Amino acid sequence: MAMSASSSSRALLRRIGGALLRRSFCASAEAGGDSAAAAGYHVAGGPSYMRGAVFWEPGRPLTLEEFRMPRPKAGELLIKTKACGVCHSDLHVMKGEIPFTSPCVVGHEITGEVVDHGMHTPAEIINRFPVGSHVVGAFIMPCGNCFYCVKGQEDLCESFFAYNRAKGTLYDGETRLFLRNGKPVYMYSMGGLAEYCVVPANALAVLPNSLPYTESAILGCAVFTAYGALRHAAEMRAGDSVAVIGVGGVGSSCLQIAKAFGASEVIAVDVLDEKLQNARTLGATHTVNAAKEDAVERIKEITDGRGVDVAVEALGKALTFAQCTKSVRDGGKAVMIGLAATDVVGEVDITRLVRRQVKIIGSYGARARQDLPQIVKLAESGAFNLQNTISRKCKFEEANGAYEDLNQGKIVGRAVVEIME
Repeated sequence: MAMSASSSSRALLRRIGGALLRRSFCASAEAGGDSAAAAGYHVAGGPSYMRGAVFWEPGRPLTLEEFRMPRPKAGELLIKTKACGVCHSDLHVMKGEIPFTSPCVVGHEITGEVVDHGMHTPAEIINRFPVGSHVVGAFIMPCGNCFYCVKGQEDLCESFFAYNRAKGTLYDGETRLFLRNGKPVYMYSMGGLAEYCVVPANALAVLPNSLPYTESAILGCAVFTAYGALRHAAEMRAGDSVAVIGVGGVGSSCLQIAKAFGASEVIAVDVLDEKLQNARTLGATHTVNAAKEDAVERIKEITDGRGVDVAVEALGKALTFAQCTKSVRDGGKAVMIGLAATDVVGEVDITRLVRRQVKIIGSYGARARQDLPQIVKLAESGAFNLQNTISRKCKFEEANGAYEDLNQGKIVGRAVVEIME
């Protein structure tokens, strides 16, 4: 009983501390809105500002800027960011290939530590993610209330696309990021390339102490995307044959998920031998260098002339889109997960599509509340090898160089930026 009382007292003190923290900005929030509120907010015993990597416009490098401490609102958590993955989706934004509001903070696969909860956050969320918890964040941050979320299709969340992807805000239509001079900066997902970030609780899962922060950052996008593609879009079954076209960060995660789900054959396709060698360590049973041989013909040779049950395209290019559709057997599924520039169009043989019942399916990611905890369990069990997937770790100050190398094809697997110790 004494231990239980002590635990309850500590929990009560944390909540009282949180309430006192918030008093410093409540009055200004009521008087002056978000910008004024942000100016007075700080973490208990910590700073009132932080650093973040800002994307300003295409062709201009990211710059580290000082921000006011972001303030979480109801149902949101303030996370001390430990690590953030370097993803091609960010690169598409930075190159102007996908429109997004700027200035913004990119970075959308993070791990970190819970340091505060927004005011009026339900007790069940606070109890699930107490201060000090280790967490991983999914890049699709479901509102939990829209038409699609209620149906269980959180990967199609209306609020996420209408507010975050269309406007760079959270679901009240406002960003949580402000430079020290008060200028608003927008958020690509949670804006993870910053020392602190605000994440809706629906997009978080507890990260066990056995899993390291740095390597686990990729669970929220690279692995999350692969899991959604094979579990939901492909509805993959044990014994299926799977081809993955493009085995970078997300593609290499597809190899491991396919293996974990019991694929009979896992065929890795790329144009770089280094990536294909790495694919062998991640579960590929066959590798195909598409720069040296016809990828579609080779896949059919491996599968007795039929093609695979499931092919995944992870590059977002017209050529690989066509390869993907041609690589599947009659009745097979071609799953597209690679984002492309806005003017890229894929072509398909309509007659074969109709006669041979080929299914072409788009897949953006998984479903945070139901899938992210399962993804964490896969990693914890060892079914997913995090160590072999990460090919580079870099400091916060080196983030811009990591994206430059990603753009030049110099990163074999996934790079991760280590932000806070």
